Amino acid sequence: MEEYLTTQEIASLLKVNEITVRRWILRGWLPAIRFGKVFRIKKENLEKYGKFNKKKRK
Repeated sequence: MEEYLTTQEIASLLKVNEITVRRWILRGWLPAIRFGKVFRIKKENLEKYGKFNKKKRK
């Protein structure tokens, strides 16, 4: 079964503000699913984003 994380959980893991995570989602940088007013991000997508982000910083 796939594991989904909230924007708050991701913000905590990455040590950024929850608003920053929402901006990444709205800009298309972090794929997410919307359930009503809240977003859920597959843990798998977060891992892909982390790899992409590390390459981008170098």
